[in-house]
Amino acid sequence: MGEQMNAVEFAALLNRFYDAVSHVLIAAQSWIDKLVGDEVMALYIPGMGEDYRQRSALTGIAMLQAVGYRPGETPWLEMGIGINAGSAYVGKVGIQGSDAVTAVGDTVNTAARIQSQAGPGELLIGEDLYRTVAELFPDLEQRSLTVKGKEGPVPVRVIKPAELEHVPTG
Repeated sequence: MGEQMNAVEFAALLNRFYDAVSHVLIAAQSWIDKLVGDEVMALYIPGMGEDYRQRSALTGIAMLQAVGYRPGETPWLEMGIGINAGSAYVGKVGIQGSDAVTAVGDTVNTAARIQSQAGPGELLIGEDLYRTVAELFPDLEQRSLTVKGKEGPVPVRVIKPAELEHVPTG
């Protein structure tokens, strides 16, 4: 999109995107790790409460809805989301004296790879995360992804908020 728009228009679109998803993430008590280009990285960790995994999935749906992926609406931005759950290193990373805190590890890398295969309007969630929200979203479509850095297929479930008549609140 940046190639097809002038810089001012593209910056305005990115600001609208950042504003929309930041409001959703803040309301969900997410940890916004990065806003970089057309990407947002948010973290959910056990210290955020027992429902942190469920909240991550519901927040993914809310972010898609914030850009117009709702039944009967036309989105103002093409967007897909990928979420994964598992162990990661969360802490300071980088040069000595830096206060940059982030998450790194296979779980984080796999989330990025999952996201790269999410089509417009899709929320792809790793199978481990799906097991914790399966009651809310029974019988979701399952896909098996081939992703860089993984020897075997990565199973995911697909949620399409534009096709949901009702979004569970948990």
